Amino acid sequence: MSKVNVYEREEYERSIIARVEYNNNLDFWDGRNMCNGGAGRHKGITKLRDGRFVIIDGTDWQGETTTAYVVSDREALEEILESGNVYLLESRRFKKLKEMSEELDDMEEEDED
Repeated sequence: MSKVNVYEREEYERSIIARVEYNNNLDFWDGRNMCNGGAGRHKGITKLRDGRFVIIDGTDWQGETTTAYVVSDREALEEILESGNVYLLESRRFKKLKEMSEELDDMEEEDED
């Protein structure tokens, strides 16, 4: 695997704050390809030692660079839920996100039957 530069925000302020292993664990089957964001686009998530979550934007396109950026806890959870890869929440590194997800699950009003 290769290392990816991590920036403070998605706008890629040119200050590299960390480097992480590339992954595409947020990809899903779109009916033709494993991707997230269109053909040749991939997405992954990881966590820094300081507790911040990082989204990895991968690309298969020549001339484009795979990059990564820090996101809030809520944004990290939403990326996992939107990808449908909720199995990631079982990983120890995503324990905090699993707890947040369970809080969302508890928002539904129960039947009064």
